[in-house]
Amino acid sequence: MRWPLGVTATVYGDLPIRRAAELARDDGFEHIDALYDAPEGLALPVWDRFSMRPQAGCTAGPAPERARSWEKTVEDFQRVPGARMEPWPGSVVGDNDAVRAMLEAVPGLRLTLDVGHVTAWGGDPIELLAFADHVQLRQARVGAIQSRSGSVDFAGILDTLASLDYAGRLSVEYFDLPERGWGFDDPRGAALETAREIRALFA
Repeated sequence: MRWPLGVTATVYGDLPIRRAAELARDDGFEHIDALYDAPEGLALPVWDRFSMRPQAGCTAGPAPERARSWEKTVEDFQRVPGARMEPWPGSVVGDNDAVRAMLEAVPGLRLTLDVGHVTAWGGDPIELLAFADHVQLRQARVGAIQSRSGSVDFAGILDTLASLDYAGRLSVEYFDLPERGWGFDDPRGAALETAREIRALFA
C-alpha cells in the first residue's frame, strides 16, 4: 500500500517557506508540513500545520514538564476539539503510557505521531499508530530523537498502517535545532535517504 509522502519544512532549515516548498517539490515530495500561518499558493500543498498552542485542524505539542502541568495540558486540548497532539520526550506526554492516558482524558483527541520521538523515549511507535491521523517518519534510537542509523522499523510501521486502513499521509522529518539540544548534520540528506527507503517499501 502507498501513501502520499511529504516532508517537514524543518528539513530545509531557516529558509523562507516558499523556497522550502520549492526545494521539497524538487526533491520529489508531495506535500510540506509547516507552521500554522504558512500561506497558500506554495509549490506544494501544506498538509500539516504546527501551532505552539492547540488550534482546530493543526498539530500542537504538549508543554514541557517544567512549563505546564498535566491538568492544564488536558484543559488546553479539551477546549479545542479537532486539534492534534504531537507527544515528545521531555513534555508532560513523554512516554507511551502518558499518551494513552492523555487520549483517555481528552475524548476524540488524535495524534500527529512522530516515530522518532516515541523511539527516543524507549517506546514502540507501532503501539500508537491506531491513534494517529498524521505520521512523521525518521530514523532514531533510544535516547536520540534522530539518527542516520537507528532502530525505527519502517517496514513494520507501513505494514501496521495498512492493516489499520490508515487514510492519512506520511511526512519525513529531520531538523537541526542546536538551541534545543537537537543539533543534526545535514537534515536534507537524511530526509532524502529516508524517503528513498520508504518509497522502496511502497514498491
